[in-house]
Amino acid sequence: MDHSDVSRWFGEYLDVFAACGRGETDTASLLAYYGVPLLLTTDDGLFALTSDDQVVAAAQQQVDGMRAADYHRSEVLHAEVTVLNSTSALYRGAFSRRRSDGGEISRLTVTYLVTDGPVGRRISALAVHSP
Repeated sequence: MDHSDVSRWFGEYLDVFAACGRGETDTASLLAYYGVPLLLTTDDGLFALTSDDQVVAAAQQQVDGMRAADYHRSEVLHAEVTVLNSTSALYRGAFSRRRSDGGEISRLTVTYLVTDGPVGRRISALAVHSP
């Protein structure tokens, strides 16, 4: 696993995530990027999502909110990749979610644990930072 490869892969994930947010593709398409199980941590708690259905349901909540806000794209404000070993890396990104008119919906910072396993590269943990 190397720095540029993780960044490139993550860019592909962001494209699919944005397409889901715009309603152009089904939320289940994110299973090509999210591992199962998936650890999700936010100010609301720690969630261990242990099935495809649970992962899709959690992503769907996010996607529904984005669609309601007229989401169009996520702008990467800052990104940093830390390779941990040959099978894992951390991707920390600060993002601005934008509407189709260019206005900002929100900003967030997220750290992702990206792993290479038997089914390929996946996000195994996702930690949303406090504002």
